[in-house]
Amino acid sequence: MNKASTHPTSGPGRVQLAGRTVQLAWLREHTAQAAPLFARARAEVGHAWCLCRRPALRLVIRCTRAGRYHLAGWPGEGEQHETTCPFHKLGPGHCGRDRYSTGAIQQTDDGVLIRLTTPLTSHLAPPQSHDAAQEDTGTETGSRRSVGLLGLLHWLWEQAHLNVSHPQTGRVTWRTCHARLRRHLRETTINGRALDEALYVVPPFTPAAADANAAALDAFRATLGRHGMTERRALILGQIKEVTPTPYGVAYRLAHQRTPLYARTALHARATRSHRHAFSKTATEHGSRIALFVVERSQGGHLVAADLAAMLTTRTYIPADSSYEVVMADALTTCRRAFVKPLRYDSADTVLPDFVLTDVHPAAYVEVYGIHGRESYERRKAEKRAFYQHQGARLIEWDVTRPLPDLTHPQRRRPAPHP
Repeated sequence: MNKASTHPTSGPGRVQLAGRTVQLAWLREHTAQAAPLFARARAEVGHAWCLCRRPALRLVIRCTRAGRYHLAGWPGEGEQHETTCPFHKLGPGHCGRDRYSTGAIQQTDDGVLIRLTTPLTSHLAPPQSHDAAQEDTGTETGSRRSVGLLGLLHWLWEQAHLNVSHPQTGRVTWRTCHARLRRHLRETTINGRALDEALYVVPPFTPAAADANAAALDAFRATLGRHGMTERRALILGQIKEVTPTPYGVAYRLAHQRTPLYARTALHARATRSHRHAFSKTATEHGSRIALFVVERSQGGHLVAADLAAMLTTRTYIPADSSYEVVMADALTTCRRAFVKPLRYDSADTVLPDFVLTDVHPAAYVEVYGIHGRESYERRKAEKRAFYQHQGARLIEWDVTRPLPDLTHPQRRRPAPHP
């Protein structure tokens, strides 16, 4: 095991198992080779250590029924990790995931079990049943019992830390997104299906990989449609590059992929209403639009979108709820600030900060005010201000009718000249 040592060195991306320090990236790619070390740590210590900080923080060691080991953050300690650490998480009240019941997203020794509202499998023989109960879209004591498409997209983005920006991580590209997203598919099950089989993340294009990518998409497409008495759909995650009209609707052309996805006019019209910021000019001129599609295979073999969720992001894939948030996220990045964008999942009415600055202690908050005169918006603004005042938290506010505030880190600001 040449990637491990007995001398712990602190820093994000390093963990300790049974007294040996291992690079987390190597561990994830060589879980079979590292299985004896996992087993020893679980038996002798009971957990692993994350070395992103001193003192080290505990990590849960889980083992699936198939004997595959993986690590998870210790419950309630996500905030204590460095913001660049893969196990860092915002505290309660900073994420739309809090609005789900435990059955919607469940962490077990076998990994994460997700109950998606949209069924991906249907049985053609009576009695008909689906892999997700269509009646579970409501709430139970204020909690959603299943995850919608936007919720799943936000969960994937959050798990891959793509809603996190830090000067040390460098520029994020689609290759970065693909690699981080793929890490979380193997240990996740959605509606009883392995997520790495049910979800195709469009791979980055290179001339050398073109044939392999085309073959992988063909193999994925072959899993769709009728197989015996089962009808299968699946998911595709990619970046919408262009939307062009067709005789029956539109074609979504994805970045890095030659094969388009087709959709009927009614679906595209609903998508543009539901995710208007993702289909705005800002997305095409100053940012990106990421979409998660439910896809079917037509009789002619085409990929057809049956449903979709989309989100606006910056060009470095930080999610944004408006064009003004794109401006703010880019400005924070230019000022080399470390920050997190809280994600709403499926809870449109959840009150969350627009951004959380994690390079100051305690964390500071950023709010972007782009709407004026709307009663519900003003009420939410007042709720946020009252919350921050109660917490004694530092708040940076930007009214978009005025210039951006000074976003420079306090330690890097030049002192004001003496009069």
